[in-house]
Amino acid sequence: MDLATLKAVKPTAYSEAAEGYRSTSDMASAAKDRLDNQIAVAMRNSLKGEAATAAVEQVGELGKNFHYIQVECGLIGAALEAFSYEVGSAKRKLDAALDGARAAQLTVHADGSVSYPAGGEKDADGRIPDGGTVTGLTDGTAAAIGRQSADFDPNPNHRLAQDYADQIAAALKEATEADEKWAPKLRALKADDDLTVSDGDWADASSDTSGVKDAGKKYLDSLPQPPQGGGAKDNAAWWKGLDAEQQAAWISMRPDAVGALDGVPAAVRDEANRMVFDETRGRMRMELNSIPAAPADEWTYITAGGYPSKVHTDEWMAWHNKYGDRIEHLTKSLKGMQAIQTRFDATGNGKLPEAYLLGFSADNDGRAIVANGNPDTADHRAVYVPGTTAELGKVGGDINRMTDLWRVADTEAHGQSVSTITWLGYEAPDDVVKDAPFEHYAYDGAPAFRNFMDGLDASHSGESPAHTTVIAHSYGTTLVGAAAETGHLRADDVVFAGSPGVKVSGADELDVPQGHVWNEEADGDVVPDLGRWGHGGDGFIIPSDPDFGANQMTTDTDGHSGYWDAGSDSLRNQALVTVGKGDDVQLKPPPDPWAHVK
Repeated sequence: MDLATLKAVKPTAYSEAAEGYRSTSDMASAAKDRLDNQIAVAMRNSLKGEAATAAVEQVGELGKNFHYIQVECGLIGAALEAFSYEVGSAKRKLDAALDGARAAQLTVHADGSVSYPAGGEKDADGRIPDGGTVTGLTDGTAAAIGRQSADFDPNPNHRLAQDYADQIAAALKEATEADEKWAPKLRALKADDDLTVSDGDWADASSDTSGVKDAGKKYLDSLPQPPQGGGAKDNAAWWKGLDAEQQAAWISMRPDAVGALDGVPAAVRDEANRMVFDETRGRMRMELNSIPAAPADEWTYITAGGYPSKVHTDEWMAWHNKYGDRIEHLTKSLKGMQAIQTRFDATGNGKLPEAYLLGFSADNDGRAIVANGNPDTADHRAVYVPGTTAELGKVGGDINRMTDLWRVADTEAHGQSVSTITWLGYEAPDDVVKDAPFEHYAYDGAPAFRNFMDGLDASHSGESPAHTTVIAHSYGTTLVGAAAETGHLRADDVVFAGSPGVKVSGADELDVPQGHVWNEEADGDVVPDLGRWGHGGDGFIIPSDPDFGANQMTTDTDGHSGYWDAGSDSLRNQALVTVGKGDDVQLKPPPDPWAHVK
């Protein structure tokens, strides 16, 4: 970028353009929400048949277009704002150098060189040192030599001119680097000329996000940063302190960071995490489709000990060793993402409210936090913690449990709003035998759970505090107990189902009011009695034991996984606790102390 161009550039024009793209992004977001949560819902509830199903699918495709527009326009806005910031910084440096040179009566030429007049003390011959022209130097060694030469010149104007020439050159270099960096980034932010948002489009959007984030680091670093090591209240205060431009920049350039911050409003986390979700899904689908198919000759026969044996061919084993683990991870992750998408698409079915994606990651076993209804405005909230083998690939069942709970709780709430949340925010044990006996999964996950609960309180915007219930199953109860043992739960009620033990020895150690710990143990559930030896409190006590002090709710389901069966008392009792109607819960009769003598 030359001197005339930088002098004429107006950084505010790029900021104004960025604002236009942000507005377009906001309009696309609003259109997507209206299509997904109003129009499609009304069509599902009022229209039936193949034509209606096809129409709903078309509305869904249109919603995808608006979401893609939202993401891409948000990125363009962030990129333009970052360029405005960087070129604006360069222009301010140039303007300061030109003003200084003008005040010193130096002449700045079109190429950025600076002329200085004769000046200084007369020499022995009575001559005043001559003037001259210098060129700005930005290379470290050359600039040092140039300044040294100016220092030895008896004409003080020489050093002054060299300083201003160097400042001009540095400003031009900075502006040129910004232009060369952002021009290709902006050119890349364009869509295909069709109306289909493909996996490739989302994979490309993922690449765009990464590119804008890396290129815009200087701009993003200039903005207020999220609190390092701060709690949910600190995160909430940070977010509220940002202006609209800054919030938009963080969402577009670091959706992964914003979506993971406890205390940030649920709607904001949902917006950020859906960006990460769609981009991750597109990228993973593209990767899975790019993996070569397995060799057709998978099996062969060998003779060992006189008997034929069926074994994999060397070619198939080579393929499996190279791609097998990655295929398994991609397949599991995409299965979990499809379950989340299925819940998104179910909004409106049987009054089911909008879903909020409060956390998402496909790394390792994955993370997913999915809410039915907005927890920031709900009168009643239930947070469910699943147990052993929970992972992204299996999250569909856990989401369905909270969907079923929401339906019953909504019926019992009589007009008050309810939000039920699936919290898969920790690394659960992978195997009942090999992993579940160990407590470190619970204690490792406890801080994240407490932070999430703190975040629910920090982001709540209702007129009065929400009633909050924690519901945990199996090893999830162990995590909840560990969280209460090592901190505060921020809950009003706790419900355990099929608990193998919660590390503490009584209900009074669970950080909820007296009488607000509830327990379910179904017939045929062997986990409580087996688990007590590893996760019980003093004397191996567990919530199912009378001395623990929990309210023992009736359960009419069987086994370890039936506590959320539709139409069951087990499910209804949880719903009653969720909406603050513990007095209506059906309790098991207390044990007869004389039973052993009858």
